Amino acid sequence: MAEHDLTSPLLSSRSPDQPQTVLTVHDDDEDFEPSDQPPSNQQYSLQIQTRIPHQNHNHNDDVNGQLSSPNPYQFLGSGEFSVPAPTTIDPFRNGTPFISGFYEVIKIVFCLPIALARLVLFGAFLALGYTATRIALEGWKDRQNPMPKWRSRIMWVTRICARFILFSFGYQWIRRKGKPAPREIAPVVVSNHVSYIEPIFYFYEVFPTIVASESHDSIPFVGTIIRAMQVIYVNRSSPASRKNAVKEIKRRASCDTFPRLLLFPEGTTTNGRALISFQLGAFIPGYPIQPIIVRYPHVHFDQSWGHISLAKLMFRMFTQFHNFMEVEYLPIIMPPDHQKQNAIHFAERTVQAMASTLNVVQTSHSYGDLMLLTKATQQQQEKPWNYMVEMARIETLYHMSSLEAVDFLDKFLSMNPDTSGRVKLHDFLRVLQLKACTLSEEIFGFLDVEKNGSITFKQFLYGSAHVMNLPPFRQACELAFTKCDTEGDNFCSEKELADILRLTIPGLSNDEVHGMFNLIDTDNDGRISRDDFLWCLRKNPLLIALFSPRLLHKHLSKASHTSRQEIV
Repeated sequence: MAEHDLTSPLLSSRSPDQPQTVLTVHDDDEDFEPSDQPPSNQQYSLQIQTRIPHQNHNHNDDVNGQLSSPNPYQFLGSGEFSVPAPTTIDPFRNGTPFISGFYEVIKIVFCLPIALARLVLFGAFLALGYTATRIALEGWKDRQNPMPKWRSRIMWVTRICARFILFSFGYQWIRRKGKPAPREIAPVVVSNHVSYIEPIFYFYEVFPTIVASESHDSIPFVGTIIRAMQVIYVNRSSPASRKNAVKEIKRRASCDTFPRLLLFPEGTTTNGRALISFQLGAFIPGYPIQPIIVRYPHVHFDQSWGHISLAKLMFRMFTQFHNFMEVEYLPIIMPPDHQKQNAIHFAERTVQAMASTLNVVQTSHSYGDLMLLTKATQQQQEKPWNYMVEMARIETLYHMSSLEAVDFLDKFLSMNPDTSGRVKLHDFLRVLQLKACTLSEEIFGFLDVEKNGSITFKQFLYGSAHVMNLPPFRQACELAFTKCDTEGDNFCSEKELADILRLTIPGLSNDEVHGMFNLIDTDNDGRISRDDFLWCLRKNPLLIALFSPRLLHKHLSKASHTSRQEIV
């Protein structure tokens, strides 16, 4: 690379025949209804001017000299976007989902009488532990303070029952390496999460306070027992609930009379052959953390609670001679001295220590990927793992929630993907109610980054998130509705919509207009309100291309006249 002197411009001048985009940006407190989570912390009101010299724009040349479709979102300031290559790692796949091999069949048949005895043992000690827990909780109202010592002593009965439950599952002995640090030194412990066995083991071993989903409270027997652990409940989909959980973690970690806190930062179970992205709840408070890793060595039976039913997993455990489990307590990791709240750096150091000891890699998968995998499985997709997208990366880049990603997957699955998880142009147009035309092909070509005539869900999601995350997107949606509302009554009729769409797509039939109208009219009341319009574009951001720069330019130029930033 050539060196630059102090007088040379850092950016080379753009040739006069290349397009230039001028953005006018100023703060705007107006909220974008009905969005729950804006893609950035700052709202924008802006004017967009795309200056393109007079030339033939039927095709653009890429770096390889190949012809590609123009970018239909250039009027929003969009450039090319990239989609990461699909990963070959599936952190949720159980390695032995089916019984296979003569040895395994014979072993299961031989162990069936043992399994019945184990089942009785499991039920008896579960009932005994549940009874002891109910006695310990009886009359206890002050749940915000540590459990009184006499109640904690009763809970020892439940803890011993937990060890017998592990015994019934085939864990006659458990290999340990290292030991738990004193609670005063490391008030927080974190662990990888492979099976439902670890919470039972930790309940017996250290009797911690845990952080769990609110749904766990309604599980028979289990809900009562974890309440005795003074569980911190969290709603995964509620930012307020997650924030309150972090505050409660910090409060309890600072008080030595509370039990130590146990968190599974992955947020769900995996197959143990990778660590998925860590949630930051354990690291934000900034207290010393002791990582714990769990392994389940096996040959014929993978004990991980991956993409496998609980009943099948329990049956396989009951029909093994012995199930192996190894627990290793790692050295304490101290928070950064210079910045106690540097949670991301703290989490990275912790996951590196755990991944190194486990000899596994970390991926950008998250609980959101399990939601996508489950959805694809429920829709009977042949290869449901093709629909995982490493949600942690998308959440970081585009601030998109897992629930939003599942909604986009619903839309994609309605396009009838083939067995490899790819969608062709005609199915894409059918679901989005688009007519086959140049603009529709450009929208599809924008997503088809591989230029092979089909798109994957990952490309569809990344492209939609990219468009929705462009700063001018919200203002463009508002102005597009204003353009449609020619009568100024805050509603758009089918005729008004037809007039606007036919400026962009000439020759649009009445049936095609009616299909688009029904798609946007989300409450089916025969007219499109502002909320209907904005909600539809939030769910189908690619449709903003139907309202081209020449439609929006006039209104965007009337936006604020504050400071101007020219991007060249």
